[in-house]
Amino acid sequence: MRRSRLPSLITFAVLVFLFAPLVVLVTNSFNASRFGGAWEGFTWGWYDKLWAADEVWESLAVTLKIAVSASLAAMILGTLAAYALHCFRSWLQNVHQMLITLPLVMPDILMGMALLALFVVTGVETGLLTIWIAHVTFCLSFVTMVVLGRLQDFDFTLIDAARDLGATRAQAVRKVLLPLLLPGVLAGGLLAFTLSIDDYVITFFVSGPGTTTLPLRVASMMKTSRSLPVINALSTLLIASTFVIAALSFRLQRRT
Repeated sequence: MRRSRLPSLITFAVLVFLFAPLVVLVTNSFNASRFGGAWEGFTWGWYDKLWAADEVWESLAVTLKIAVSASLAAMILGTLAAYALHCFRSWLQNVHQMLITLPLVMPDILMGMALLALFVVTGVETGLLTIWIAHVTFCLSFVTMVVLGRLQDFDFTLIDAARDLGATRAQAVRKVLLPLLLPGVLAGGLLAFTLSIDDYVITFFVSGPGTTTLPLRVASMMKTSRSLPVINALSTLLIASTFVIAALSFRLQRRT
């Protein structure tokens, strides 16, 4: 019986639809043309200009500082939240699960406005701290869902076996539970790190003077056409980094 080629054609069309813009962007980062309308030769010049753009690297430093710290906080809080949701059943945990799920479905613009209103009411000045709080807020939900999925397949009889062999509850958690959960926790942390670096809408509302993250910097650079080739070069580096992080996260999830 002859196989249909339709599934392969649909898959190919979807891949072209998803990755064709990225291919064009990466190609234009090596294009000598300033506007990218036509190919005018290969060049590394835009990467040289990117290397000399100090304001971009300053924004990148701010972004990485926030992303790393927010991801670590989200990994800790998300793991604790997932454990509580999995092991306890009560009306309070139902409310807890609703609050954890809410940032996943809430529009970014609404979440950004809500956080800004909260900071204004409480008198907190917008800046690095408010960005960090906002990023922990939405990254926490993603880490919780990843770790919760791991806990659903976890064999808790291993904890009982460790206790029977003389381990204390703290030792069983430290030497049995945490090592087995670690791949899921790291996968959630890498996902949170990627989301934090990429966030623009929420950060736009809660940022302050002197705390320009990389997405905000790129958005401001887009207003001038002379910066477009440099943005292409920067975006190419970010795409490569994202693929590496996504591959690591996928590999860690496969290990769970």
